[in-house]
Amino acid sequence: MHTIESLATAPMWAGFIAFVLVMLALDLFVLGGNKAHRVSAKEAASWATAWVAMASTFGALLWWYLDGAVGREIANRKALEFFTGYLIEQALSVDNMFVFVMIFTYFAVPPELQRRVLLYGVLGAIAMRAVMILGGVWLVSEFAWVLYVFGLFLVVTGIKMLVMADQKPDLDQNPLLRWLRGHMRITPGFHGQAFFVNINGLRYATPMFLVLVMIEASDLVFAVDSIPAIFAVTTDPFIVFTSNIFAVMGLRALYFLLADMAERFHLLKYGLALVLIYIGGKMLAMPWFHMPVQWSLSIVGSIILISVVLSLKFSGHRQHRSAS
Repeated sequence: MHTIESLATAPMWAGFIAFVLVMLALDLFVLGGNKAHRVSAKEAASWATAWVAMASTFGALLWWYLDGAVGREIANRKALEFFTGYLIEQALSVDNMFVFVMIFTYFAVPPELQRRVLLYGVLGAIAMRAVMILGGVWLVSEFAWVLYVFGLFLVVTGIKMLVMADQKPDLDQNPLLRWLRGHMRITPGFHGQAFFVNINGLRYATPMFLVLVMIEASDLVFAVDSIPAIFAVTTDPFIVFTSNIFAVMGLRALYFLLADMAERFHLLKYGLALVLIYIGGKMLAMPWFHMPVQWSLSIVGSIILISVVLSLKFSGHRQHRSAS
C-alpha cells in the first residue's frame, strides 16, 4: 500500500470547488454561455489569457499559503508540481482541439452553436475527471505498482500517436456514432440549440445531441491519457484535481482562439506524443532514477515550444510555396 499525502485542508478543497461553481454560474447565467453566440477571436483571446492568469494566480497563492504554513522547501515543490501538472494537462488538452475541429466540421455545426456544446462538454469533462482522479488516487494508494502500469500505458499511447499522427479518423465508421444512428430517431438538420425536439408526437434527437455525445466521448478518451500523465509529477489529489480543472476550464477559450489555425500546428501532435513517451518513461524509471520536478517542467515545456515553433515555420514555408 502506498500512502497518499496531501497538504490541502478541507477549506482549500471547499474554496476551490466554490470557485469552479461560481465561474460556471457566471458563464451560464451572466455571460450567456447557454445562448447562441459566435465567439470572436478577441473574446477567445481575452478568456484564454484570463484562464492562464487565474491558474498562475492560484499557483502563486498556493505557494504563499504553504510557505507560511509548512515552509519554503515544500511550498516550492508543491507549486512546481502544480505548474508542471497544469502545463502537461494544458498541452495534452490541445489534442482535444483537433478532435473538436473534426467533429464540428463533420456535422457542419454553425459557429454560433459551438459555444453551448463545448460548455456542456466542459461540465461533463469536470465530472468525469473528478471520478477518474478519485479512482486513480485510490488505485495508487492501494497498489503502488499501478504507477508502472500507467507509465507503460503512456509509452504505448505515445508511440501509437507518433505512428498515427497523420491519419484522420473516419467518423462515418465510428462505432458509437453508428450505434446512435441505428437506435435513435434523428432529425436531418439542426433545430437551433435544441438537443431534442418533438415532431408529430414523436421525440427526435437533433444533430446537436450527436455532437455533444461525440464531444463527451472524446473528453473521456483524452482523460484516460492525461490523468495518468500527471501522476508522474505528483500523487497529491489536490494538485492533480486543480491542475486538471484549470486546463479543462480554459480549453473552450483555447479552441475558439486556435481552431481556425489548427492546420498550422500540424507538428504539435508529434510533440504531444513525445511528451507522453517521456512521462511514461519517467514513471517506469522511478525505481532507479528520480527526476526533479523542475527538470520535467523544463523538458515538457521545451518539447511543446519546439513543436509549436517548427509547426509555424513549416506551415509558413508551405503557404509561401503555395502562393508562389
